[in-house]
Parts: sequence; structure tokens; C-alpha cells
Amino acid sequence: MTESAKIDLTAAAEAVAEMSNENKSESNLADAYVEKPVLNPDAIGSSLLERMPEPTGWRILILPYQGQAKTAGGIFIPDEVKERSQVSTQVGYVLKTGPLAYKDTEKFPSGPWCAEKQWVMFARYAGSRFQIDGGEVRILNDDEILATILSPEDIHHL
Repeated sequence: MTESAKIDLTAAAEAVAEMSNENKSESNLADAYVEKPVLNPDAIGSSLLERMPEPTGWRILILPYQGQAKTAGGIFIPDEVKERSQVSTQVGYVLKTGPLAYKDTEKFPSGPWCAEKQWVMFARYAGSRFQIDGGEVRILNDDEILATILSPEDIHHL
């Protein structure tokens, strides 16, 4: 092949690099976890929250806690075990509440049981699960919240 017949592909490589940088600027739910899979609630940006489903009526949008990636002794927990325990997750972070959540004064005479940006406990099979943006979220009814907690690490799963 002669020198004049060679094709310069540097522009194509630059375009691919630019496209990959554009895709990185949009955050997803998986980015909210530090030291995978420990959730950092502060990493949930406003644009990510805006893209989340808006709960209707008396429903609450919950981000389930995924647990630690390794034990206190330093042993890494296999993905299969983490997935199995994720199904039985009973702790989550309140992302959004619906417009009618806790408005029924007869049902909730002492006020709301939880608020946005709180850790809560709920029944093992409560709510509807669905995958969105690299993670699982649940929508629960307002009366399915069992308790508020300070840290999900305080609760031991069975």
C-alpha cells in the first residue's frame, strides 16, 4: 500500500472518545453506591431523582439496601449470596413520597411514619420491585413501613 492510500483514523478515535465522555456525564442508580454495594445517599443527584418514577397516591419510592461486599473478617461475599439476600431485603432509603402519603389523619393520627431521605424497615415481600437505571427500587404503600432506623448496618438479615 502506498503512502497516499493510507486512511487517517485519528478523527474517528477522537469522536468515539468524545461520545463515551458524554455518556459518562449522565449518572445512574449504580453510581449512588460507594465501595459497591454500600449506598451513599448524597451521591443520588437531583437529575437522577428527577428521572425516577413519581409515586402516585399514598405510595413511597424506596431504594433497597444491598449490604456489604465483604464480611467484617475481610472475606468477600459471592454475588449469588448477595443476590439471594437482596431478594429478602427489609431495609431501604426513602427516595420520594406520593402526594397522598400519610395525609389520612384517621389512619395516621400522630403524623407521617417516615419522610424522604430516611432509612426505613419494611416487610420482606412488601411493595412492587422493578429494575431501573442499574439498580432495584420498590414502591410501597405508606402503611407498609414498619420502622425508621438510623443506619441499615444496624439491622441483621436472616
